[in-house]
Amino acid sequence: MRLPPLNALRAFEAAARHNGYIAAAEELCVTRGAVSRHIKLLEEHLGVSLFHRNHRGVDLTAAGRQLLPVLTETFARIAREAEQISAMTRDVRIICPPALSIRWLFPRLEQFQAAHPDIRVRLTTEFYSAKGFDGTEYDLGVSVEHVPGRSAEIASMPLFPMVLAPACSPKLLSQQRLTSPADLVRMVLLHETPQRRDWAHWLSHFGVKGVDASSGPTFPNLDMAARAAVMGSGVVMADLALCREELRAGTLVLPFPEMTCVTPQGGYVLIGRRERWDKPHLRAFRDWAASTCADLAPDLTT
Repeated sequence: MRLPPLNALRAFEAAARHNGYIAAAEELCVTRGAVSRHIKLLEEHLGVSLFHRNHRGVDLTAAGRQLLPVLTETFARIAREAEQISAMTRDVRIICPPALSIRWLFPRLEQFQAAHPDIRVRLTTEFYSAKGFDGTEYDLGVSVEHVPGRSAEIASMPLFPMVLAPACSPKLLSQQRLTSPADLVRMVLLHETPQRRDWAHWLSHFGVKGVDASSGPTFPNLDMAARAAVMGSGVVMADLALCREELRAGTLVLPFPEMTCVTPQGGYVLIGRRERWDKPHLRAFRDWAASTCADLAPDLTT
């Protein structure tokens, strides 16, 4: 006899386990009608009834009771084998927001690949969804330290601090009088996100009055805001680690170099599911990431 349709077997096993079609439909992300049709197809294929239908739901027939444990064990075994095979892969799936990807991670990945040619990094340069880090889709993520509601099942490792200070092009600084933070009232403030949190935090931290933290254009990420600042479009609230190249090259300068502050979000961290945290290929990436961040900290103190 040829094998019954796999979807029909899954529908029967779920319905039998839940003693009904509704819970099975929710588990399989299909409609109750779809579950019913799959089971009817399976019964036609086998030539026997698998359920007794009644007003309370369904009860297994003798044939159904015979088939259920075989399917439950088979699906469980498939799941175990699939997990073992997945654990043997040497891919590291990472999600990292755009500015961090462009300015920190991506330029350094070649070093990791040279040291670990047997491990493939699959990098996604996106912001996190409203649900946060998805440990089923990614192995590791780069994030800020303090995220409300982050699950205790997520482990984290510090990477480098997030330290803020205003920055602008040397030409703009030479054309505009910026001797004190109060002079920012005349400047265009550049924001890396529509929330405009960084400017608001810095101004509040140093007690600067009269400067509208909500003024000025917003950008999708720090990379674009920093590039606008280099072009002389205004003053950006620079992340000193991520704007390191511009500051070293002199295309961005700090009008108030002694006025730096950390953010309420904390520094940057590497995150991942605790159950997979110490997998050898993930540990290799974690160790490498920690070593690449070691040289960032000295430049962040003033």
